[in-house]
Amino acid sequence: MQVDVAVIGAGAAGMMCAATAAQRGKRVVLIDHAEKLAEKIRISGGGRCNFTNINAGPANFLSENPHFAKSALSRFTPHDFLALVKKYRIAFHEKHKGQLFCDDSAEQIINMLRAECDNGGVQWRMPSKVQSVQQNAAGFHLQTEHGDIHAAAVVIATGGLSIPKIGATDFGYRVAKQFGLKLVDPRPALVPLTFDENEWKPFVPLAGVSLEVDVETGSLKGRNATGARFREDLLFTHRGLSGPAILQISSFWQPNTPIVINLLPELDLAQTLIEGKSTIKKQLGNVLSQYLPSRLAEGLLQAHGYAHDARIADMPDAKLRKLGELINRWTITPNGSEGYRKAEVTRGGVDTKELSQQSMMVNKVPGLYFIGETVDVTGWLGGYNFQWAWASGVAAGLAI
Repeated sequence: MQVDVAVIGAGAAGMMCAATAAQRGKRVVLIDHAEKLAEKIRISGGGRCNFTNINAGPANFLSENPHFAKSALSRFTPHDFLALVKKYRIAFHEKHKGQLFCDDSAEQIINMLRAECDNGGVQWRMPSKVQSVQQNAAGFHLQTEHGDIHAAAVVIATGGLSIPKIGATDFGYRVAKQFGLKLVDPRPALVPLTFDENEWKPFVPLAGVSLEVDVETGSLKGRNATGARFREDLLFTHRGLSGPAILQISSFWQPNTPIVINLLPELDLAQTLIEGKSTIKKQLGNVLSQYLPSRLAEGLLQAHGYAHDARIADMPDAKLRKLGELINRWTITPNGSEGYRKAEVTRGGVDTKELSQQSMMVNKVPGLYFIGETVDVTGWLGGYNFQWAWASGVAAGLAI
């Protein structure tokens, strides 16, 4: 088979790129090893696909080069993708902080992208594994399970290592290494965090408790700030912490460093307790349960050695200040994460220094492109990673 463009990986970025190039008159083949099309889209957003975030901009992405994503994101915005969604009459709603979801099903986004590919006459090779990618004088020679493909250009859109049970592989990284490209070490991102079994023992009974918190990690000040702070929901699990707050901070968290959680972000607990000593007649546990889920209040007091039935009026100010610090600045150090099996995305990937930010083409290998999650650009939780998939896919599709 002879084509202008071979796109390897029929996920969000791959389909967007294939459709864009094909509708410009290019002969495009889209290849994927999976049996089912775009499984990651299908399971996203609880099956309703958080397909973009209306507020998405460069500040919502992590990369060794934070400026790299600006070009693609500015040329294909959330409003551009929304126009496509509206064209296909897909009903949607804004759920939280600019996150847009399908009213019905993620399947609608998959069908829309498939239709966009078909409108351009994209040829499908699926399921079909690519066994090798070789450069030659005419472009590239691909050996696949179903025959050879000769292409003037190749786009790698095979994603990262997250959720291996739906087919994630290191194919993109292997191709990058084959062509001598530098990788930023991949690691799980948007992932629950775990803690030492013995340290976490007092908190195991709190599994299932959820509340809104502030969570932060790293350095938040100065030009070289590497940390972040988010206000989102936190969820206690048997092995550690999850929920949107933890998924967000996990992308910034570095091993052997703590995270700091404010369990009552709207209240200075120490001040409230000390000022109320003369008027609050209740026991400590009952007072704390006014502000926190009762199971959490009881568990935290027990874990930190405070008596549930202690009378606030009888407690020294220093002890109340310490309790306030434990609640407003709970500082704990994860021992790791739940890994790729639970990670929504992979941080790291092909170093952006290797690529053109306008076209996503490899600087030293004309005709070879990397897009989407294979690249060292990682979005926050909330539709940002899909927006990067659409934007980087369109950038490559327009450039080829």
